[in-house]
Amino acid sequence: MLKILVIDDDLVTQFLLSQTLKNQGYRVTVAGNGEEGILKSQEIEPALIICDWMMPGLDGLEVCRRIKALPALATSYFILLTSRTAINDRIEGLNAGADEFLSKPIDMSELQARVRAGLRLYQLNQDLQAQTEHLTAELAEGAAYVGSILPVPWQEPLRIEARFIPCRQLGGDSFDYHWLTTESIALYLLDVSGHGLGAALPAVSIVNLLRSQALSGLNYEDPQAVLQALNQTFPINEQHRRYLTIWYGVYHLGRQELTYASAGHPPALLVSPQGQKPSSITPLKTPGLPIGLFEEADYATQRCFIAADSALYLFSDGIYEIEQPNQQIIGLEQFTELIHDLHQQGLASLDEIISTVQSRAAQPGFKDDLSLLQVLF
Repeated sequence: MLKILVIDDDLVTQFLLSQTLKNQGYRVTVAGNGEEGILKSQEIEPALIICDWMMPGLDGLEVCRRIKALPALATSYFILLTSRTAINDRIEGLNAGADEFLSKPIDMSELQARVRAGLRLYQLNQDLQAQTEHLTAELAEGAAYVGSILPVPWQEPLRIEARFIPCRQLGGDSFDYHWLTTESIALYLLDVSGHGLGAALPAVSIVNLLRSQALSGLNYEDPQAVLQALNQTFPINEQHRRYLTIWYGVYHLGRQELTYASAGHPPALLVSPQGQKPSSITPLKTPGLPIGLFEEADYATQRCFIAADSALYLFSDGIYEIEQPNQQIIGLEQFTELIHDLHQQGLASLDEIISTVQSRAAQPGFKDDLSLLQVLF
């Protein structure tokens, strides 16, 4: 049974409203002033409140403001009872949080109609809130699954760790590193266009596909061939309208060689030691369009030697496409300089990198998904 609270200092009005509404099958509680009305509203959490505007002590406007400020009562439908008819008075009431007005003297047919309409809106709001909570719970489960498939940090033969910060519960970034053979390790980071569930699902699918090496006949030690196969497998069409960027590399332990290819993705940054001189940074990128845009797209593989004590960074563009207080974007060039400067002060941790980026941002947090992976050789 839906609960209704009547707040009015006039006993006759209390009785008329209470009896009329009880006869309609509602559970009615009454309060004789604003303070009592606020207390009872917190006790019973009514679906609908009818409150007189003019009362001693707290008037109806102040009662409305205080009740609407309480999270548990914010969706309660609030009807102000008044003899005022001026537009400015109605505007003042709406600004205070009132949902509807009931004119004095009270017409009981109008009262019943407005109560029914208010309760319909209240119920729709409750249904929407329940659906939102259900969806939030499902998204949280999805986010937990996405987090569960991400690899754990490595300590040997390479030291690898990563950070994943989705701008929502679910994002289109993902990454992985795993053995291909006893001598080779795959390292990759991808970014599916968009955010939320629609971006997270293909990202998870691609990681699972690469991790399980499910594409038969494919040489997973050949980055160019891997990107070509992904482009054929995930084309943009009527059912799948998202493209993705990816950086894919294979490190060969015995040769200390990294082979890599990219598809529209930001370059990996290789920080190489230079003896007593400052470390140098080399962007590692090959030409190639994002996966899925064009079936005939070509990709290329390049190779480089990895010196001992080098560091490799893979990341999505969410780490540098950030607005600064001067309204300028940090950008890839400035982010590269940031990595260089931090390495001049010693080995940069991922948390230190993220904290430094955030310190330069105009607003806290990140508006895009962010992934950052560090490989220490």
